[in-house]
Amino acid sequence: MHSRLSAASSVKTTGMTSLPGLLGAGICTILSIALGSVAIAKPDQLASSLAHLNKTTVSSNEKPMSQSKLANNAPIIPFEIDISDTAIADLQRRLAATRMPDQIADTTWEYGTDSSYLAELISYWQNDFDWKKQESELNQFDQFKTEIDGLDMHFIHERSQNPDAIPLMIVHGWPGSVAEFSKIIGPLTDPAAHGGNIADSYHVIAPSLPGFGFSERPNEPGYSPEKFAHILAGLMERLGYEQYAIAGGDWGAIINRNLANNYPERLIGLHSNMVLASPPADEAQRDDVSEAENNLRTARTAYMQNEVGYQQIQRTKPQSLGYGLNDSPAGLAAWIVEKFHGWSDLPQGADGDLDNYFSKDELLTNIAIYWFTETITSSARIYYESSKTPVAKPIEYIDVPTGVAVYPAEIYITPRSWVAAAYDLRHYSLMEKGGHFAALEQPESYVNELNTFFRLVRQ
Repeated sequence: MHSRLSAASSVKTTGMTSLPGLLGAGICTILSIALGSVAIAKPDQLASSLAHLNKTTVSSNEKPMSQSKLANNAPIIPFEIDISDTAIADLQRRLAATRMPDQIADTTWEYGTDSSYLAELISYWQNDFDWKKQESELNQFDQFKTEIDGLDMHFIHERSQNPDAIPLMIVHGWPGSVAEFSKIIGPLTDPAAHGGNIADSYHVIAPSLPGFGFSERPNEPGYSPEKFAHILAGLMERLGYEQYAIAGGDWGAIINRNLANNYPERLIGLHSNMVLASPPADEAQRDDVSEAENNLRTARTAYMQNEVGYQQIQRTKPQSLGYGLNDSPAGLAAWIVEKFHGWSDLPQGADGDLDNYFSKDELLTNIAIYWFTETITSSARIYYESSKTPVAKPIEYIDVPTGVAVYPAEIYITPRSWVAAAYDLRHYSLMEKGGHFAALEQPESYVNELNTFFRLVRQ
C-alpha cells in the first residue's frame, strides 16, 4: 500500500487563529459565516470570521475495515440508479404546471435567476431532457452502497487497471453531486485512454454525502462537516484502503480538511480547489500576498457580498425553504442554477450565457438528482448543523501534503502564504480560468492539477 511522504518538519506552531467554526462547525458553505456573520466586511475581516465558522461486486481481495468507532460488518452492495416511470411522470406533470413569477423589465440576473433563462431550462427539462439516458451514463460507473454509522452510503468506486494506481476519494459539495465528476473519472482511472500518462492512475471513490443524492438522509441533528469526515474515513476503511488521497471543493474541501485533521496518518495527500485558512498571526506571512492574489481576493470578496443570502436561510431555516424546493421542480432549478451562473467564470448579467459553460443536460442531471431523491432539504441542513454542532478537534495545522488550485471565479480566495502557514503546502496554482464547479466546468485543467500535485507525493 502506498504511504504518504513524511512532513518536511514536525507540526508547526503558527499562532494562527484556529478554524473550529468553519472547518468543524462548517463555513455554512463557505461564506454564510465568512460573509454572513460579520455583517459583510473587509477581506481581512472575512478571513478572520472563518474562525467562527458498481454494478459489480467489490473484489474479494479488499481488506476488512480496521479498528474504528464506525467499524461494523455491513456488506458492500452493488447499486444502480433506477428512477421509476411513475416518478418521471410526476415530474412531467409538475413541470407542465409551473407558475412563473413576474420579473422587472430590462433585468436579467440582478434579482436572482433570470426568468427567460429559467423558462428555457424548464421547457428543455419537460420536452428534451432524457433522464433515462443520463441515468444510463451514470450507471456506467461502478456504484455501491454500504452502511456507515447507521446510514446507507452511496458511492462510485471506479477502479483503474493500473496496479500502481492510488486510491483517490473526491468529495462534492452543495449544490453539487457525484454527477459533477462524470467528466473526470475516466481520465483519472484510465489516463492512457484519454491522452494521458498511465502513471497518473487512480482508483476513484466518489461518495454521495449523507443527506445528498442517493445516500440516506440523517434523521437526527449533529451531522456537521467533522462528523461527515469520520463517516468518509469509515467508508475508506470499509473499502480496505489503509492510505489514500483526497480531493474536493466547497463542502468537500471543508470535510476533507476535517478528515486530514483527524486522520493525517491515513492520507497520501490532500488537494483542494477551495482552500481555506485564517490570516497568519505572523505579520510577514500575513502580508506576503502577491498583487495578483490580492486583486483576485479583493474582487471576489466584493462580488460575494451579494451572493450569500442563500447561506443565511440554509443555516437558520432550512426546513422552511425545503417545502417550496421539494415541491416545485421549477423552484428547485431556480435555486440551484443561480449558483452555477453566479459562481462560474462567466460574465454576469445579460452578457453571461450559461449554455457556453455547461450543457443543459449537465445542469439538469445534477438538479434531477436532488429532485428524484428529495434531498434538497436534507442537503441544506449541513449549513445549519455546521453552525450549531460543537467541534471535537479544532483545526490548527494540517500536517498532510497539500496541493491547491485557485480558480479565478472561486467564491473565496486564500493567498498562498496563508495556506503555507496552515498546511504542509507542496503545490499552489493560480488558474487562468474556471470557477467553483471546476471538475465540471474545467475538467482538463482540474485533472492536470490533480496529477501535478499527486506526482509529488506518489511512492
